[in-house]
Amino acid sequence: KEGRAMVGSTVNFMRTQPVAAAAVAIAVIGVAAILGAYYFQFVLGYQPCPLCLEQRFAYYFAIPLSAMILLGLAVGSSRKVLLLALLAIATVMLWNTGLGVYHSGVEWHWWPGPQDCSGATPNFSAGGSLIDQINRTRVIRCDEAAWRFLGLSLAGYNVLISLLLAAIAACGVAALFKQNAPSS
Repeated sequence: KEGRAMVGSTVNFMRTQPVAAAAVAIAVIGVAAILGAYYFQFVLGYQPCPLCLEQRFAYYFAIPLSAMILLGLAVGSSRKVLLLALLAIATVMLWNTGLGVYHSGVEWHWWPGPQDCSGATPNFSAGGSLIDQINRTRVIRCDEAAWRFLGLSLAGYNVLISLLLAAIAACGVAALFKQNAPSS
């Protein structure tokens, strides 16, 4: 019974306060994604490549902005401010979707990746101290997926999550337009 009541109250919240529901969903899903990335990095030992780290920036932007949307709703911010914040989240998450598609394509060797993480390894026979060259070389390759589940790498899952967050932000934008649309 309690489970049904909780689901009912959640659905009611989504209907009565869709912008707040979108902001909460973006924050919760975004935090879960970042915590998942940290788990893979710090607990399981999968070191992120430069493209992996770059894909985190969108979450670092969207999570606090969604919290500020909630604050804005609490203090009565204008519709324009809320609209711009949701549009910014949607735009950044769509950009991140594209970056994730690019990274996935690099991992599948459909196209070349950036030279700093998928180029040729250093030439250790070029002279100089071999020890110094080895100590300076630390390349986490972007073109090798460290982990896959159901055929998708972490970059592939980032595509799905980023697209979902962009869609949620777009739903929040649509809800803002509906709230102020004239009734017929």
